[in-house]
Amino acid sequence: MREIRIALLEADVSLPVVKDFIAKVKVEALGEKVVKSVKPGQMVVKIVHDELVRLLGSEESCELNFQAVPPVCILMVGLQGSGKTTTSAKIANKLKNKKKVLLASLDIYRPAAQEQLAQLAEQIGVASLPIVPGEKPDAIARRALSEGRKGGYDVIILDTAGRLHIDRQLMDEVKEVKKIAAPAEVLLVADAMIGQDACNVAREFNEQVGITGLVLTRIDGSARAGAALSMKMVAGVPIKFLGTGEKTDEFEEFHPERLAGRILGQGDVVSLVEKAMEKVDHQEAEKMAQKMMKGKFDLEDMLSQLRQIQKLGSIGSIMGMIPGLSKFKNQIEAAGSDGLIKKQEAIILSMTKAERKNPDIIKASRKKRIALGSGVEVHEVNKLLKSYEQMSAMMKKMGKMGGMSSLMNSPLAARMLKNNPLGGFPGGFGGKLPF
Repeated sequence: MREIRIALLEADVSLPVVKDFIAKVKVEALGEKVVKSVKPGQMVVKIVHDELVRLLGSEESCELNFQAVPPVCILMVGLQGSGKTTTSAKIANKLKNKKKVLLASLDIYRPAAQEQLAQLAEQIGVASLPIVPGEKPDAIARRALSEGRKGGYDVIILDTAGRLHIDRQLMDEVKEVKKIAAPAEVLLVADAMIGQDACNVAREFNEQVGITGLVLTRIDGSARAGAALSMKMVAGVPIKFLGTGEKTDEFEEFHPERLAGRILGQGDVVSLVEKAMEKVDHQEAEKMAQKMMKGKFDLEDMLSQLRQIQKLGSIGSIMGMIPGLSKFKNQIEAAGSDGLIKKQEAIILSMTKAERKNPDIIKASRKKRIALGSGVEVHEVNKLLKSYEQMSAMMKKMGKMGGMSSLMNSPLAARMLKNNPLGGFPGGFGGKLPF
């Protein structure tokens, strides 16, 4: 129980929530549910995971409520900097294929906040309420409802102003807008890195305004999203969405099992696979697989792999989704992994096509030119070429042996794992990683 308590506190779950959670898990662990054929430690992990999933809620509860006379209003609330404006656009982007959506900014305080939402609306191809300088938030809300009815909109998303901290003026303004708009959903947008203050934010907004759901942003950051559990237990409302990046398509529906895995540091392989399916070029991957089986691999292929990896996001966020590696996420990010990959890409781009196709011709004078062109030292060019040679040898071995499983048991793979902890991961990290 002590280890579980530490794991939850490290994931930024608030202390009162941790105590309550531990008490519930202890009751389960001491009961008759312990199976003799399973190791006690494994059984406790399962009980903890199942209890986390239960507390985080069901997937059905994450669906937005549209049971109202159109236009259905969604009110976005939260502190300044939590990502309300971007989240408003992300929800609109998610709904635009099924619903006619109107975006309206009520943030008259933050410089260019209204213009930001208008630009995001234009990018995703949805309508935004025209800006009237000097108009008050309550008047904007009334005009948005009027425009929504006239234009035959299905959904109106109202993006309210935030503050650096909760104050009376903020709450009074949000309550007034809620009274005018009568929203079907009031979504509290919170930063996953909010930490121990999560409970206070959720409690205040729920008591003062009455929220119907939570949206957690920056889930791709270094935090393990323990704030989600804290806010869910304090506010008693479902988590609706998770923001996984800055772009409007980096947004996912809430899945309790996956978030439970992240909180416990067990990773989230399903989300990683989904991201790979969405971002990776399948034709390119198939072409690469065929080349590998033939034992052919040049620096053009290595560059292609580097670019495919960058599409999945930062190395830290990828590692955070892999069981066993998620606990090293912060160290990986601190080691500057993403900067190293960009550097490797710059080195390859500084080569001629002939050099990329036939790296054997790269001698001392060429290495100096490549280093100068990519802004690195010659030893870093040598490091990349060494990494390429190892990968090339691996591909040839794979082609001869007919597959990955037989290759991974070979002495070559063992040597690569020793030299490169990520097992031939493009751009080798030079032993800087902690595992």
